[in-house]
Amino acid sequence: MKSDIQFLTTPTADTPGTSLLLHFDSKRYIIGNAHEGLQRSLIQRGKRLSKVTDIFLTGKTEWKNTGGLIGIILTLADTLRSAAASTAENTKLSNRKKRSEGSLSKKVAEREVKSKEIVQNEPAKPAKPTLTIHGNPNVTHTLATARRFVFRKGMPVDVNEIREERETEEWHPTWSDENVKVWAMSVEPDTAPMQPPSQSSRKRSFHDFMELTSDNPLPSVMDGIEEATLAEQDFHDQHIRKGVLSHMFNSDWRLDALFETPLEEVKKPATVFVRNPETRKIEQYSGPMPDGIEKIPKINVLVRRPWPGALIAHLPPTKPSYTALSYIIRNHPQRGKFQPEKAIALGVPKGRLFSELTSGRSVTSKDGKTVLPEQVLGPSKPGGGLAVVELPSNAYVQNLITRDEWQAPAVIEGVEAIVWILGPGVINNQNLQDFMAELSHVKHIVSAEDCCSNYLSLDSAAAAEFRLHQIDSERYPIPIHNNHPTVMPQNYFPGSEAVKRWTPAQRGLQIQLEPAVTVQERFIAGPLDTATVLQEMPKDALYLAKAIKHEISSATMQRELGAQNLPSPDSEIIFLGTGSALPSKYRNVSGTLLRVPGSGSYLFDAGENTLGQLSRIYTQQELLEVLRDLKMIWISHLHADHHLGITSIIKAWYHAVYGDNYVEEESAKVSLTEQMMDPAKVMLEQQRLFIVSDEAMNHWLAEYSSVEDFGFDKLVTLNVWAAKAGKPETTRLEWNGANVGFNTIHPKLNQAMRTATGLTKLAAANVPHCHGSKGVAVTFPSGFKFAYSGDCRPSRSFAEIGKHATVLLHEATFDDELRGDAQAKLHSTTSEAIGVGIAMGARRVLLTHFSQRYQKLPVMDGLSGQDLELEDEKDTSVEDSMAPVDTGEPPTCHQSIGEMVEDDSTINDLLAPLPRKPTRDEPEDASAIAEILTPYRSHPNSSQPGSPRVSKVNTTRHKPVADMKIGVAFDYMRVKVKDIALLEKFTPALLKLYDQASEYDSDSKSDDGETAGVRNERINRDKTKIGGGKMGRVRQSEGERKAVRRGVGLFDDQTKGEGRRAT
Repeated sequence: MKSDIQFLTTPTADTPGTSLLLHFDSKRYIIGNAHEGLQRSLIQRGKRLSKVTDIFLTGKTEWKNTGGLIGIILTLADTLRSAAASTAENTKLSNRKKRSEGSLSKKVAEREVKSKEIVQNEPAKPAKPTLTIHGNPNVTHTLATARRFVFRKGMPVDVNEIREERETEEWHPTWSDENVKVWAMSVEPDTAPMQPPSQSSRKRSFHDFMELTSDNPLPSVMDGIEEATLAEQDFHDQHIRKGVLSHMFNSDWRLDALFETPLEEVKKPATVFVRNPETRKIEQYSGPMPDGIEKIPKINVLVRRPWPGALIAHLPPTKPSYTALSYIIRNHPQRGKFQPEKAIALGVPKGRLFSELTSGRSVTSKDGKTVLPEQVLGPSKPGGGLAVVELPSNAYVQNLITRDEWQAPAVIEGVEAIVWILGPGVINNQNLQDFMAELSHVKHIVSAEDCCSNYLSLDSAAAAEFRLHQIDSERYPIPIHNNHPTVMPQNYFPGSEAVKRWTPAQRGLQIQLEPAVTVQERFIAGPLDTATVLQEMPKDALYLAKAIKHEISSATMQRELGAQNLPSPDSEIIFLGTGSALPSKYRNVSGTLLRVPGSGSYLFDAGENTLGQLSRIYTQQELLEVLRDLKMIWISHLHADHHLGITSIIKAWYHAVYGDNYVEEESAKVSLTEQMMDPAKVMLEQQRLFIVSDEAMNHWLAEYSSVEDFGFDKLVTLNVWAAKAGKPETTRLEWNGANVGFNTIHPKLNQAMRTATGLTKLAAANVPHCHGSKGVAVTFPSGFKFAYSGDCRPSRSFAEIGKHATVLLHEATFDDELRGDAQAKLHSTTSEAIGVGIAMGARRVLLTHFSQRYQKLPVMDGLSGQDLELEDEKDTSVEDSMAPVDTGEPPTCHQSIGEMVEDDSTINDLLAPLPRKPTRDEPEDASAIAEILTPYRSHPNSSQPGSPRVSKVNTTRHKPVADMKIGVAFDYMRVKVKDIALLEKFTPALLKLYDQASEYDSDSKSDDGETAGVRNERINRDKTKIGGGKMGRVRQSEGERKAVRRGVGLFDDQTKGEGRRAT
């Protein structure tokens, strides 16, 4: 049976870890790091997760190695759910077809009924978890901290935390299945850092916590507590975490399930319903509530049953684990060759019994004697295998190389390759080099930052950026990369012993395990061929771009830019992710950096691998400066695609500000009492990073901080409470329960906030999306005002706090054809986002957070022509805080109020500037330039040629700013506030660039080497064929036809459920 293991990733800015895929026909196994960016790299490589059953995590339990785990689980869950739904639908259609053709005869039907009865009478088999994660202690805790924002049904996840209990007599494997045997090696460092003492010695079992029926409400945590030994305590703690994990991924909880309870027992902020006695329909209750001042009626009401995850307010505490995990993995032994002459001699007749012996089963000969397989089979062959070893630092080397496994034939026989995942500088460890030399018969492959190049691992996104750079080099920089290692290990040069001893890992490098262990380089994915990318640039797009640049450089245009009168015009907005739901080949998930000279840097949302995106934009030294200048991170809501990158950002900030080896003395740490007594002093004494979000977000950070020290003690975690309608100044920011905002009754505290954050104001508004979703507007001393919507429907309260914003950054998930989808999933369309900018009176509007169905360029035509409706914050009350933020189902959409904008123009209309006549200050060929650009900026429906159509706005209430400019965001884009007006100038060139590119992706290849362009062309050609017999014509579905019109990659599996996905 053939099997192989292939490198999915090696350390780069996009993929900060090493991951491998062990491949069998029936199963797949991920081994190594589940780092941030892993699922995006799998998408890039065309690797599917549907057959992945086990993940073996190496190294320590820290975010560097587990940051992509939640995304992988969610992707796998959605994949399996889609596959199950597709299978059920196909079965349904097949049965319907059989019935219509009369092929399902009565006899067949009776046979089916009888078969079903037999199956039903069989004893039920225990359900096997769909996904098992093997790793160090704290993996379960890490996943359980996400219980407030991760929820999936029907995909059980089991975590096998490996504790060091070596059995050396018979060397039984730690784990095995029908394909492989695995021996885990837990390695401790020579000197472990000081570990904080346990925070509690009293615990309860999971079942004590999880009484979920209305008859047995959740008991008090302090009821019936008993003393326990450390072992019992650990068992109980783990039992609680595992129970939480079960409810996260395999719960039968339903959002629409209601139960009856007395109104006086309802706890806010639950949504309350009553049954209308006349119509018998369920309606939302709007009367007095238990927490109000009015007397409440003695009635029974209906409320949603609380989601089990929400009932666990706090996980049992844990402490960091410094154990590094490695594995020895082997195939099962291969049976020897069958020797028929021996079987005949033992009285076994030819035929079926030969097959039984070959399969390893005993048989009975003619004379009644039992014949064993060993009697007729040749010598067995040990299964091929390899070791995957992670050494985070030199402190782990000696304890690894002196382990008994390396001398145990029962473990090491057949192992002919070792994959080394090494921390910085470990490759130069002399003891490790000597160990490799002793195992000279083994193939050594090293994956480490100082051995592997920082190549562009996301080929499609990088290729797109190279093309955009040709259009506008000022706004679209070339991603920073290096196709050769910047620092080579010592004594590594051509012809050296080191070169003979080990090989650097490369993406796609494959190690075949059966039938023989061999290293195969033919699958290596080389670096992006940038020369070919540039050669394929459409000439028309380059010609247009050249004409646009000429126009921009004119004296008239420069005077217009200089006369914009914008506050902080040199402030820069850097887009780190502009896609929704989950990362795709072209767009990462949400993240935007704002840099304001004289004030600081500010991050708005931080989706997975935001740090990697920053590392592609800034050099190492520039990135350190950005991080040291970082003052605040705003997280708009708890959907995972908006915050799973925050831990890496905080840790990078912590190291940049305090150093890699910073250890604070216990006596120097600021106590909670000091924080509460004098917050102003604490804010100013040391540099701190402000995290502003819903309290559930900050609670997640606090819970995870017990897994590793990522700088949590240096944070100011502010829980934000939205402003009252019409009063932006009433926004409340709480730290440790105290109001520490910009408008408190304490002038000293107000000034400390302004000094520490660089802001003068921060206003937040509840917006219609999920529980806790908020939009924000921040104001700087210069008067510069930046408003960020997060994910939401058009919001009246957000428009109020963002009034007269200099820049509005608004989500535009869907084009206007999909307004119904936007309403159902509580997102905005392009025209709705622009309408919010008009309502605000914003000077500049930038659109982001596009559905991943728009692979490269969002649709920029065909606005809805319907009135814009701004929704009040009260519309979000239908969300229940006791429900998970991501339910896996579309949220309910309610009617909004307020008619403000009727827009029947197109995005092209709004982006296109008015034509003008050449002036004396322009070059002599200015007329020719204008003539070139005019066809791309003319609109046949306009009142006059070349003029944009103006949105129909209720001008008595809202007048659009005369010079409002609109821009569309791309990943890696950097734009200064003063240059936003230039973005629309390049629209004709961008449209021309992607005119044909949307049909296929020439830089993406499938596993068999076929490019997506060739693949799509072949499939589309097959769809138009007219076949004979029963096949007939292969038709395109309406969804496929719409997708083709939008330029969707139909076979990239990237368009599933914005608002449904959490990463």
